[in-house]
Amino acid sequence: MQKQTITDLDLAGKRVLIRVDFNVPIKDGVISDDTRLRASLGTIQYALAQGATVVLVSHLGRPNGTPSDTLSLKPVAYRLEKLLNQPVFFSPETIGTAAIEAVLEAGSGGIVLLENLRFHSGEEKNDPEFAKELSLLADIFINDAFGVAHRAHASTKGIVNYLKQSAAGLLMTAELNYLGDALWNPKRPFAAILGGAKISGKLQVIQNLLSRVDAVFIGGAMAYTFFKGRNIPIGRSLVEDELVDIAAGLMKDAESKKIRFELPIDHVVSERSDAAVAMDTLAVGDVNIGQRLGVDIGPSTVSHYAKGLRDAGTVIWNGPMGVFETPVFSTGTRALARAVADLSGVTIVGGGDSISAVRQAGVLDQITHVSTGGGAVLEFLAGKTLPGVAALPDRITSDF
Repeated sequence: MQKQTITDLDLAGKRVLIRVDFNVPIKDGVISDDTRLRASLGTIQYALAQGATVVLVSHLGRPNGTPSDTLSLKPVAYRLEKLLNQPVFFSPETIGTAAIEAVLEAGSGGIVLLENLRFHSGEEKNDPEFAKELSLLADIFINDAFGVAHRAHASTKGIVNYLKQSAAGLLMTAELNYLGDALWNPKRPFAAILGGAKISGKLQVIQNLLSRVDAVFIGGAMAYTFFKGRNIPIGRSLVEDELVDIAAGLMKDAESKKIRFELPIDHVVSERSDAAVAMDTLAVGDVNIGQRLGVDIGPSTVSHYAKGLRDAGTVIWNGPMGVFETPVFSTGTRALARAVADLSGVTIVGGGDSISAVRQAGVLDQITHVSTGGGAVLEFLAGKTLPGVAALPDRITSDF
C-alpha cells in the first residue's frame, strides 16, 4: 500500500469529507442490505475518535443529474444513526448554503450525510466547479469508496485538486492491500475462480491473471463459449460466438504457461433459465442436453474444484457458477462457497452474486476478505489504473 492513508493525517478539529459507497438497495424507504454501510464504519469511527467533524458523500442509483425522492439518501442517514448510535445530520442539498449550514450545525465530533451526489450532473462529468463546491465543505478528503474507484468523478478524482490533504480510508486501504498482495505478492499456489454470464466482461481479467495465477477455475454461462471452442455439445446455452476463437486461444495460452485451466465436468441443464423445467444433471459432453441450456455446475464439478483448490495459498473468486438469481439454480454456487470457506489459504470474494453466495451459505465470516467493489474489482484484476486511487497522493517515506 503506497498511498497515503487516513492514519497518516492529523484530523483533530478538522472537517473531513469522506467519499463512501452507500449505494444500497432501498425499497419504500427501507434498506434491505446495509453491508456497504457497515463496511465504512471503521473509517467513520476512526475520524470521530480523532476529533474530526465527518461529512459523508455518496451516490445512490442512477438519477442522471435529476433529484428523485426514491433515490434520496435520507433513509441511509436514519440507518447510520442506529449503526453508530449517535445523531447523523442529513443535508437535503449536496453543495451550497444548506450543506454548509448542516456541517456547522453538526459541529465538532458530529456527522453529516449530504444528499445524493448524482442529483448533480457535475458529479459524473467530473465538473471542476462541482468538485470545488464540494471541497468548500471540508479541510481533508478521504476516499473510502473502493466500489467507485474506477470512476473519474468529481467526488473521487476532481475534489483532490482543491484540498491540501487527501488520503485513502481504512476500507479503501484494506481493499488495495488484499487485492494488491494477491496480484503482486500472492501466497502460492494462486488460484482464480471466475464465473458469470459472458467472457467479454472478463476477457482482460483472464488475460491479466494468466500471467500471475497457477490455476483458473471457470463456471457460469461463460464456460459454454470455452466448450464451443472444444466442439462440446452445449444445446441452447449462452455463447459469445465472436469470442470462441479467443476463448480457445486463452486455453492454449494457459497450457503453454503450464497453468491449470479447469472447466466444469458436469452441469445442470433446463429448458428455461428462470424455472426448473425438464431439469437434469448431465456430464459435460452428454448429447442428451438436446435443446436445453446449462444453468448451474453439477456436484461432481463442485467436488473436483474443491479438491483442486485444497492446497491453494491464495484464492480470488468473482462471479456465480450458474443462474444464481433463480434459487433452484444457485446450488452449485453456494456449495462452492462452502468449499472456499473451508480453505486454509487467503480467500478473497468480490462481486454481488459471489458475496450473496457466501452470505447465503452462512460462511461470510470465514472469508478472509469480502470486497465491496464490483466493476472496480474487475478493472483492478485486469491491471487497469483506477482513477479514484491514482488521484490520491503517495505516502511520503523517509530513508532516515
